[in-house]
Amino acid sequence: MEILRAGSVVAFPTETVYGLGADAFSPGAIGEIYRLKNRPSWNPLIVHVASVPAARELAAAWPAVADELAARFWPGPLTLVVRRAAHLAGVGADNDTIAIRIPAHEVALRLLEASGLPLAAPSANRSESISPTTAEHVIRSLPDVPLVLDGGPCSWGIESTVLDLTTEVPTLLRPGALSLRALRDVTGSIAVRDAEAADGTARPSPGMSRRHYAPRAKVVLMRDLRQADRSGLPAPLATLTYEGQPATDSSGTVEILSADPREYAADLYAALHRLDDAGAATILIQEPPHTEDWLAVRDRLTRAAA
Repeated sequence: MEILRAGSVVAFPTETVYGLGADAFSPGAIGEIYRLKNRPSWNPLIVHVASVPAARELAAAWPAVADELAARFWPGPLTLVVRRAAHLAGVGADNDTIAIRIPAHEVALRLLEASGLPLAAPSANRSESISPTTAEHVIRSLPDVPLVLDGGPCSWGIESTVLDLTTEVPTLLRPGALSLRALRDVTGSIAVRDAEAADGTARPSPGMSRRHYAPRAKVVLMRDLRQADRSGLPAPLATLTYEGQPATDSSGTVEILSADPREYAADLYAALHRLDDAGAATILIQEPPHTEDWLAVRDRLTRAAA
């Protein structure tokens, strides 16, 4: 607690990925997040709180649908974007919004409750690189973080879904662990953004940059790995695919993940870390199905390959 109250940062586990947390009300602490991550100043942060009343305190308006979503999915991998309380001008995006969630992880909740602070917490890794799903990933990416709380591997393994409630129809800003199907059961229609946020421009949510979630290796998405033209690609090559796909003739490291989209997502970042650690210079990745259930995975892979 002393580290957070002194304006520094603590890395902690959530059910999605490990976060790099700091007092959301401290400009110095927020600056430390951006410095350690080498994160662009225009990329906003999600604020984590321990309860719905704490979330309401950060909002200028709390629509009825926010209560319905919170009752169904919090604690859990859903981030809600609402109008920011006027007295919190230094917190949130460059516009008048703030992104908030309650994480579903015992360590994260105990940290929030013990500190009594809302914690701004992006993923605990260098900007644009693979998100961390273990404490070891954090330490290797950000060795200067003063404290890393080890809560084991993250159960979801992919970031939260971000839903903007400031629009007439709730708008998906970032696909994530929570499916659109589950959200529609509460909200009805959901709009999906079809335009990228250009780097350097303000945006209401993280995870909207063209390139993100990327390993050191070059990522190439393939419709059919058997037809991959490997000429000119940096070697050594590695392959990432999923169960039920035809075997490839790759002589390099091969990672085969589950054909279930949730299970695939849970191990995606860890698999990319393993391939990076194995020394791959290029990772050939079998494209997942173009269905809504795979939306978040396709989003991450597309940005990693950008």
